[in-house]
Amino acid sequence: QVQLVESGGGLVQPGGSLRLSCAASGFALDNYGIGWFRQAPGKEREGVSYISSSAGITYYPDSVKGRFTISRDNGKNTVYLQMNSLKPEDTAVYYCATSYPRRVVNVGVWSKPRSYDYWGQGTQVTVSS
Repeated sequence: QVQLVESGGGLVQPGGSLRLSCAASGFALDNYGIGWFRQAPGKEREGVSYISSSAGITYYPDSVKGRFTISRDNGKNTVYLQMNSLKPEDTAVYYCATSYPRRVVNVGVWSKPRSYDYWGQGTQVTVSS
């Protein structure tokens, strides 16, 4: 059974850091694309990071580039999202998702939720003083 479980969210002050984890079970995540998304109240779900299978090519939107870093620990079957220099506008529920059973996500649609079939339950990130 394919399952993704996020953890690591919480309350942090502006300028602070958090590291989110996405633990996978039921498949080997290094064989598939993994995306991180976020959704704030009243807004559409937004892609904030992607890591490809095998080569580990990464993508970020301009809004988080240079502040967020996605990485993968194949031994733990876990993907991480390191978030630095957090801003109040980063407040949202953060989700990870996988392209399983498709190996890859085309570069032009990595940030589209429809490119992913399996999702975690989400973890809340609140950036506030």
